[in-house]
Amino acid sequence: MANADTLYYADAKRRAPPAEYDHALTWAAVLLLALGLVMVYSSSIAIAEASRITGQQPMYYLLRHGVFLALSLLVATVAFQFPLRLWQQAAPYLFLLGAGLLVLVLVPGVGREVNGSQRWLSLYLFNLQPSELMKLFAVLYAADYTVRKSAYMHSLSKGLLPLFVVMLAIGGLLLREPDFGAFAVIIVIAMGILFLGGMHWKFFVGLITLLVVSFVLLIWLSPYRLQRVVGFMDPWADPFGKGYQLSHALIAFGRGEWLGVGLGGSVEKLFYLPEAHTDFLLAVIAEELGLAGVVLVILLFAVIVTRAFAIGRRAATLERYFPALVAHGIGLWLGVQAIINMGVNMGVLPTKGLTLPLLSFGGSGIAANCCALAILLRVDWENRQLMRGLTV
Repeated sequence: MANADTLYYADAKRRAPPAEYDHALTWAAVLLLALGLVMVYSSSIAIAEASRITGQQPMYYLLRHGVFLALSLLVATVAFQFPLRLWQQAAPYLFLLGAGLLVLVLVPGVGREVNGSQRWLSLYLFNLQPSELMKLFAVLYAADYTVRKSAYMHSLSKGLLPLFVVMLAIGGLLLREPDFGAFAVIIVIAMGILFLGGMHWKFFVGLITLLVVSFVLLIWLSPYRLQRVVGFMDPWADPFGKGYQLSHALIAFGRGEWLGVGLGGSVEKLFYLPEAHTDFLLAVIAEELGLAGVVLVILLFAVIVTRAFAIGRRAATLERYFPALVAHGIGLWLGVQAIINMGVNMGVLPTKGLTLPLLSFGGSGIAANCCALAILLRVDWENRQLMRGLTV
């Protein structure tokens, strides 16, 4: 047996990649972060110049986004230093911390309300959005739970039900904010990790059916969600009411044509398109950089997602199941959230309060995204070390 192990690691060492890290993943992330910095400035300059809150400083959002980005990269550098075994040990405690923050944000006088949603905790210098951190914590916890309960993945009561109940409780807190988009992303993360971890396909199909019915009921029983769906079905029926956001997003896409109107030349960002530097940043990219810019963004996200799954598959081959599920979960999270945001901007999905990962303005979102990518790079680095016959 020892001889077989020696031969396996010797073969792995010969096949070990020469690079110390995944170049494609790193450069795709760097390009998205750089493009986000430029486009946040372009999309927010008019709003910042006209607002009293910003002191009428045109570079207000650029400077804040730059500070958020620098701090996020610092946090990511620190996160990279911790081995995956420590992240696995900390996963349940981080999940409890995230749940506590979601409870705290709902306390009157503590949570800050913006545009009818109570999603932020004021920390004086900046606002913390716990739902963004909860996405990362959900990835870690679901991966840890799946590994611990791997023997019960074919059992409804011992395998699926406990995690499902926990995620429903978190979903209840998110819906109280309300943050339906974050709830949908976290549910997809949990389902995806459970399925990749060996959940029986019958349970998976049943769970999808139950969730579809639940989402339909949540939309039907909530007047403002129902209005969004109605506006999404035909935005031009009420372009100054329910269909206002989507109609202007579509106008931005139409104006951009193939190569765009040029950087800084967007008209829709001039107080027509709401949340141009956050939820509808892709519409500004489409208007200023055209179809070419949108395709570039899609391709960069495709690189990140495919590399995440490739890293996860390699970790699974090395029998490192927690890192493998974490890598898959991060790929699912960034991919699904990007798809939802793009779908909303293009009129394929109803309006949701989800930002475009790595691009949109926001400190909590950028910090969570950068930390997730740092953990993903750590999984890849540990894989490469083991394939060289080294320890991690």
